[in-house]
Amino acid sequence: MSAVAFDVAAVRARFSALDRPTAFFDAPGGTQAPDSVIEAMSGYLRESNANLGGAFETSRRSDALLVSAHHTAARFLGCEPDEVGFGQNMTTLNFALTRTLGRELRAGDEIVVTRLDHDGNVSPWLHLADDLGLAVRFVDLHEEDATLDLDDLERQLGERTRVVAFPWASNAVGTITDARRIVELAHDAGALAWVDAVHYAPHGRIDVRDVGADVLLCSPYKFFGPHLGLFYGRRELLERWRPYKVRPAPDEPISARFETGTLSHEALAGFSAAAAYVESVGWEGITAHERELGERLLAGLPDELRLYGRPTMEGRVATFAVPSPG
Repeated sequence: MSAVAFDVAAVRARFSALDRPTAFFDAPGGTQAPDSVIEAMSGYLRESNANLGGAFETSRRSDALLVSAHHTAARFLGCEPDEVGFGQNMTTLNFALTRTLGRELRAGDEIVVTRLDHDGNVSPWLHLADDLGLAVRFVDLHEEDATLDLDDLERQLGERTRVVAFPWASNAVGTITDARRIVELAHDAGALAWVDAVHYAPHGRIDVRDVGADVLLCSPYKFFGPHLGLFYGRRELLERWRPYKVRPAPDEPISARFETGTLSHEALAGFSAAAAYVESVGWEGITAHERELGERLLAGLPDELRLYGRPTMEGRVATFAVPSPG
């Protein structure tokens, strides 16, 4: 049994989606939302639906919601409120942010990505490379356990390396990468560390300061929220970069320059409720319960079934890949 109390029945009772004889095994593609998230989103649309900057009550509520969501995101990621921003989804945000960085890159510069990556942190770099004449290098895996080959990463780094883009956790095989070590290697090479935390975010606490990330992206729909994208950018970068935006868009707070157009305010309300849900359950209970379930599953797999990735819960999240039957 887990050393941390985790009341499964009480948690399930917070999800109307779980009030049916269905087991959801699709977490790598998204999670169900607790009722508090649904209520927050519908409550915004009922009581506060308006655009920003007006003198009337619903607009003032929307202004307050935006400020509150940035503070919630900062608490969730371990940074300052003006270092976080929202967008349609992680992939759309990453195309925008990589395009902005592209203003500083020159033909012959190099981007390092990995073969463990979710394509949302690969294709934006490939397109940018096509446009600017960059080189994209791929870091290989150890095939036996689907872990990242850090020796190969070191071999790929050079004087023209500008970015190391990598996943904190794999949404395919569950591998957790050594994020601190990868960031250290990137910085030693004079490159930015660009972290895809989409799949890690529902499985462990994120502290961008502690890990040393320059840019980090994730998606609230992976941790019980609505479909939405969230990014962190180190202040010095956000201040220096010239984003693509319309002329009337604000320049302050810093991250607002990267939030193009009108945001989904109801989704911001849902995000804040999702973060509150995670805080109410607690990371200690979440990670301990997940580990216990993962160990039970691994212990019950038949010997003849091939498992891609680590054979124990060390260095992985509870996402498992096996061959498709037939």
